[in-house]
Amino acid sequence: MKLAIVGATGLVGQELLKVIEERNVEFDELYLVASAKSVGQKIKFKGKDYTIKSIEEVCEIAPDVAIFSAGGGTSLEWAPKYAEKGIIVIDNSSAWRMDPTKKLVVPEINGHVLKIDDRIIANPNCSTIQMVMALAPLHVKYKIKRIVVSTYQSVTGTGKDAVQQMMEERQGISNGIKVYPHRIDMNALPHIDSFLDNGYTKEEMKMVNETRKILEDNSIGVTSTTVRIPAIGGHSEAVNVEFHKDFELKEVRELLEQTPGVIVQDDVKNNVYPMPIHSHGKDEVFVGRLRRDESQPRTLNMWIVSDNLRKGAATNAVQIAEFLMEKSLVIN
Repeated sequence: MKLAIVGATGLVGQELLKVIEERNVEFDELYLVASAKSVGQKIKFKGKDYTIKSIEEVCEIAPDVAIFSAGGGTSLEWAPKYAEKGIIVIDNSSAWRMDPTKKLVVPEINGHVLKIDDRIIANPNCSTIQMVMALAPLHVKYKIKRIVVSTYQSVTGTGKDAVQQMMEERQGISNGIKVYPHRIDMNALPHIDSFLDNGYTKEEMKMVNETRKILEDNSIGVTSTTVRIPAIGGHSEAVNVEFHKDFELKEVRELLEQTPGVIVQDDVKNNVYPMPIHSHGKDEVFVGRLRRDESQPRTLNMWIVSDNLRKGAATNAVQIAEFLMEKSLVIN
């Protein structure tokens, strides 16, 4: 397999390289792509120096698979050009997620939807991925009626400059970097992505629409509030989910413990519950604080945490590539 990483110098791009190395993904050639100002620079990977190439040059080379993590604008312009060359594009941006002609994939949940002629495959939003990983097995068993989710999202979800802004605020210095409209350190911003006419942000509506598409059920009611907090290591979510069928907590716990990619951390007597500081650098989705909603029937409260740069982005994208190879959906 000839593999390209578009956006190789960004936070997700760097995480992609870590995941590829850790999972020992096999490739014959690797091409690293970044912005024009980075072309010609070198990145060391697995003991070898790779020269950063332009997106135009790699398009002409026509690798088998290209993982895009360079923003929606780049994806909208270049993913179709790559696809025309026969390259499979796995796109980390929001550009193609809700396109009815494109698949939105979490391999453990809906990898079955992928076909050999899919040339642009969308990677879901980081917050959506971790939530549906925990909810998918419960949906199969109890059928979800409604989800109320509030997120507490790491600054790493905004990129390198956001991390630097927080660290400079923490140190009481400023180099003029201002990613957020307000201070982020020692604060919480109920504002992720831009606001829409309905009063919700794009991030909040991503969770609504993407959840329904991945779970293949438009009848699910979803409402979301997304919040940026001064944390590094992962996103956290308080999820309240109402089912059509009733459940037993013991059975819910057993279902989640049996779900690949999910780890239950739910021992409150010993202060064991998921936290971003412990999810950092890990691929799993951690679930805890499992308890009934005592205000209404058939409703569960849960706390879900995952590293947004890993399963929320890089790991899921690499898993899609692995799935394609395993199912012989990549034509070498």
